[in-house]
Amino acid sequence: MYPESAPHAKGFTIVVAGKGGTGKTLVSALLVKNQVKHGALLAIDADPDANLAEALGVEVTTTVGRIRESLLDYRTRRKDTSGTMTAEKLFEQRIMEAIKEEKGYDLLVMGHGEGHGCYCAVNHILRSIIDSQARNYVTVIIDCEAGLEHISRRTTRDVDVMLVVTDGSAKGVTTAQRVRTLSSKLNVNVGRIVVVANKVAPATKAIIEEKIAEAGLELLGSLPLDPDVAEIDAQGKSIWLLPEDGPLMTAAKSLCAQLDALRGRQIEELLRMESDRGRFAEHEGSR
Repeated sequence: MYPESAPHAKGFTIVVAGKGGTGKTLVSALLVKNQVKHGALLAIDADPDANLAEALGVEVTTTVGRIRESLLDYRTRRKDTSGTMTAEKLFEQRIMEAIKEEKGYDLLVMGHGEGHGCYCAVNHILRSIIDSQARNYVTVIIDCEAGLEHISRRTTRDVDVMLVVTDGSAKGVTTAQRVRTLSSKLNVNVGRIVVVANKVAPATKAIIEEKIAEAGLELLGSLPLDPDVAEIDAQGKSIWLLPEDGPLMTAAKSLCAQLDALRGRQIEELLRMESDRGRFAEHEGSR
């Protein structure tokens, strides 16, 4: 555990990206299950299909999309003569109520609902809430939709690690390259981009790893095809039911160990930079 005063010791942000069908939500859920060991965690389901809650076995009744729709007619940005709160304050209050508290982590589901009309003010408020709330958590995990543009709209926080999930195919690796290219155009800083190969069969594991290397991508780890995952998906059950000694959970622990090592190195580098800035400021002050 790092001191709370350390940069990014609070709000260490992990974004899970990739095309649809690669298993982003599964990877996000596995990360939530593992990364709670670091302390308070905020999981944000930014995919309109809102599958992360189901993967975690959480029942969610309120989403950001529903809140936005319910406030469509509440357009005024000033207090009226009756003294009622502004739309911004009401939206912020509703968002805080929408954060689902679970054991060891909190969950915020975006859900559907761009609807009609301008959401510039709403997105600004939501971005502000995410940015401010992230400071209350050791870890923030964002399960993205297929595109990444909403990351720029919904948070101005730096992204410490972006996990690009690909499946066990050459086409999936090509898509991972595109995601990396797209990430460079975001209005946020991305510290490290790594690839997670999901649904990898033993016979093709070496081939996919080679293609990832040829594409100039950094492989964090791979997750195997696991019949237990297909079974819980078919039954609509959560990942908590997966056997700890099964092939997926065993591989996931190894992958998370690599992520922890990466996390540790990044925080240590930030601490070193902070120390260097402090020494420089002290030197300048003594001149």
